[in-house]
Amino acid sequence: MDASRSAAGSDPAGDPEHQARDGSTTTAAQLVEVHRLAVAGREPEIARDVGHRAARVWLRTSRFADVAALARATLTLGPDAAALYDLGWAQSSTGRPWDALACYRQALDLYREACDRLYVAATLSNIGLVYDNLGDRQQALSYYQRAVPILREAGNRAGEATALNNIGAVYDHVGDRRQALTYYQQALPIRREVGDRPGEAVTLNNMGSAYDKLGDRQQALTYYQQALPIACEVGDRGGEAITLNNIGMVYDNLGDRQQALTYYHQALPTMREIGNRAGEAATLGNIGMVYNNLGDHQQALTHYHRALTTMREIGNRAGEATTLNNISVIRFRQGDLAGAKDALDEVLEILRATGDRGSEATARFNMALLSSRMARADEAVAFQRQAIALAERTRHPELDQMRAFLLQLEQMTKGQAMVTATVEVSGASSAHWAAELHATLAANIRPGENVSPVEVQRSAELVIAVIGLVFAGVDTAKTIWDWWHSRRPDGATVTILLSDGTRLDVADVSHAELEIIIQRALSQR
Repeated sequence: MDASRSAAGSDPAGDPEHQARDGSTTTAAQLVEVHRLAVAGREPEIARDVGHRAARVWLRTSRFADVAALARATLTLGPDAAALYDLGWAQSSTGRPWDALACYRQALDLYREACDRLYVAATLSNIGLVYDNLGDRQQALSYYQRAVPILREAGNRAGEATALNNIGAVYDHVGDRRQALTYYQQALPIRREVGDRPGEAVTLNNMGSAYDKLGDRQQALTYYQQALPIACEVGDRGGEAITLNNIGMVYDNLGDRQQALTYYHQALPTMREIGNRAGEAATLGNIGMVYNNLGDHQQALTHYHRALTTMREIGNRAGEATTLNNISVIRFRQGDLAGAKDALDEVLEILRATGDRGSEATARFNMALLSSRMARADEAVAFQRQAIALAERTRHPELDQMRAFLLQLEQMTKGQAMVTATVEVSGASSAHWAAELHATLAANIRPGENVSPVEVQRSAELVIAVIGLVFAGVDTAKTIWDWWHSRRPDGATVTILLSDGTRLDVADVSHAELEIIIQRALSQR
């Protein structure tokens, strides 16, 4: 089971006409007061104008609940495309995609009636963004690609760059980083040409993210370090915090956990200062991820629960699902399989409600892994088949891995006896020795068997590196015994824990004794 994290990606189309962005001395508070009076006095034209202008300010600082309230007040005076557009944006940003789609589609009809091609294109682009967040990449591409020619025809270079950036993000989300970079590289010079400095920072961030996922950490840092001063220069505190967050991710991926925490703790107060509660929750989740990687599960859970509370308060159901998934991973690693299942059940309920089929595929994959560990083979197969069906519909980047695991599960259910076990390496240099043993096991497994990645668990007294195993015969036991007696790692202890509760210290049993115990476990399956 893998944890998930949040990063920068697509950006909404924003305001095609750049209303109330530059040169206006009217504050948001003044606009809101005028809007209140206009609604009370039943003055729709004034309410629509100032409401939309105030929403533009608040959307940039993630005050989504305030934007939604403002838009709903405007809509009491009758249908209004701009209010519906703003409401859709707020709902999309707080994990209510279907409500957002309903608003955007109403706005789209009104903009088409008014022949407002710029806002037609912007709305198409934002509908694409909702579908992308739902995991429906083909629908997302369809809407983005419908927006691009309209924007080009209208000469809206800034909007064209946003759409190209978002097309790149779709390819990024399905794992095609090279194709993503192709679109980002088309968007970047346009954003520079039109002087869209905040947009330039977004695309630089996305290029950094693509290189990070390609494993080129230094190139990722290069792009993030170009984005950061731009965000500072234009006063984009939100963009600054996102970039700090992304730099933290790179250092976490490089294994420099303390440097990662340094950047996350720089990002967090900025998120709070500007009222970006979604960004605050994402950063808390990423801090939890660092502590998880450090093996400090209690600190990780503390930060995940803080993130979860914030996600629920702002109604960000997608973020809630991601955080619950991460909580389930820790419970899984702690051996609390029932607790892990409870969290994953909540994840699946949310994802079914929001319609995020790509994330649902991942959650069902995780549920299959969990069911397998709980010795519920038939249930695991059912979950894995569901995961693959969803993955095929959403071009999921882990589809091949899912198919391989289904093959293992099907072999387990066709009468081939399998044993589930955990190998613990504790003591001096345990992580090093576990990595070496893991490589040896991985090189010798047979079809249908599985070796899980090494998980390091730390406490004040002990460091333990854990390897999960599913195997069909005594050969795996022999591999472990042979490795131990050839290497004799000084100061380290290797313990095998079988699913029936048997606990074996490899140093205390002979090869023959180990094979007899494993054979007995196989015969009981």
